[in-house]
Amino acid sequence: MRYADYKGKNVLVLGLAKSGVSAALLLEKLGARVLVNDVKPLSESEEAEKLLERKIRVIGGTHPVSLFDEEDFDLVVKNPGIPYRNPMVRRAQELGIPVITEVELAYQISEGEFIGITGTNGKTTTTTLIYEMLKEGGLSPLIAGNIGLVACEVAQEARRDQPIVTELSSFQLAGIDRFRPKIAVITNIYDAHADFHETRENYVSAKKNITKNQLESDFLIVNDSVPECREIAESSRANVIPFSAEKFLEEGASVKDGFICFRGERVAAVKDVALPGRHNLENVLAGLAACKLLNVPNESIAKVLKTFRGVKHRLQFVKNVNGRLFYNDSKATNILATKTALSSFDRPVILLAGGLDRGYDLSPLIPSLKNVKALISFGQTKHQLREIGEKAGIEKLAVVDNVEEAVKKAYDFSESGDVILLSPACASWDQYKSFEERGDIFIEAVHRLE
Repeated sequence: MRYADYKGKNVLVLGLAKSGVSAALLLEKLGARVLVNDVKPLSESEEAEKLLERKIRVIGGTHPVSLFDEEDFDLVVKNPGIPYRNPMVRRAQELGIPVITEVELAYQISEGEFIGITGTNGKTTTTTLIYEMLKEGGLSPLIAGNIGLVACEVAQEARRDQPIVTELSSFQLAGIDRFRPKIAVITNIYDAHADFHETRENYVSAKKNITKNQLESDFLIVNDSVPECREIAESSRANVIPFSAEKFLEEGASVKDGFICFRGERVAAVKDVALPGRHNLENVLAGLAACKLLNVPNESIAKVLKTFRGVKHRLQFVKNVNGRLFYNDSKATNILATKTALSSFDRPVILLAGGLDRGYDLSPLIPSLKNVKALISFGQTKHQLREIGEKAGIEKLAVVDNVEEAVKKAYDFSESGDVILLSPACASWDQYKSFEERGDIFIEAVHRLE
């Protein structure tokens, strides 16, 4: 672990969860005087108990802005999910106190170099693909970030020769200072997280942060089909590597004559890629570019592409049940993600959708429902989705109470050769703790069918 100078510094960690706990423990190890503040009462927080046992101060139950009058803080490390309009964050900024997220801490202490992956969709799949291809190529990578492993924990274990493949959300990137990945990847940029960033400009600016500290010796891999990605590339100092599933690129990653190519060299046949869908082809191109820059052999890349069937809850193939192909895309918590999933299949689809009602109009789904033979809806948006199904001319419609019932009804509606797809287009919080819980329940219900 590389030393970072926090000895004797007063640091406020805002928000617990995994990243807050890890940041607090790391800062304590580095000699900082740490105070943790979380809105959850201490009596309801196992994380707080863990920190209190280490004699780290924790204040729970509220965000008291008066702390800034009582303490002279040198730094605030905030949970990525806490918006910048939060009164504590605003007060810190008014006082000129730096506000960062824990991925910045990870960079400051890491011996290994970072490969950072961001984008609206495809981050997790691309991150995991890069990790698997590097591992197959013998590079001993680590994996971290928004994918579930806290970056500042992983960075403590990294050797100088170990790349850290890191999924980065716009929330994390909005709070960086010196963070500089050797290779940065932007999969795409679409409308998302307006409730957090407030404007599209703020959202794009956060994504742009992934390259703001890069130098001419670094690399920025961008989706050539997305205007914002091209604009970010134009302002970057890094060596830009474009990728495109739409046109051949002599200097980037693209497709020609049925082969995935990098700088004109054939690397793998498109027909051998196990992941379905054009969007996954883009993820493959982005991941392949990163791995070729690190000299991973073509045979290692091709082997992973033939066997990698996706990340759990992200268009994950679950099982073939009597000729019905079940896919779990529980991570599809917005319309765009569900439209993308539907475009991945040529077979008839039975769609399972629904969830938290955020007041959004779901009718933009209609043009993507042409191949949907049945729609089964659940959750707060179930009746709205049924109406959308009627407008789309879908003959088989059903409203059920939960995902388990949706699986049973989908099987009743189906026949051999159909795809049965959970792609909710809505968040899960009306009925489930997370999209992961929703997806796990779907998987369990599928396995009970036989």
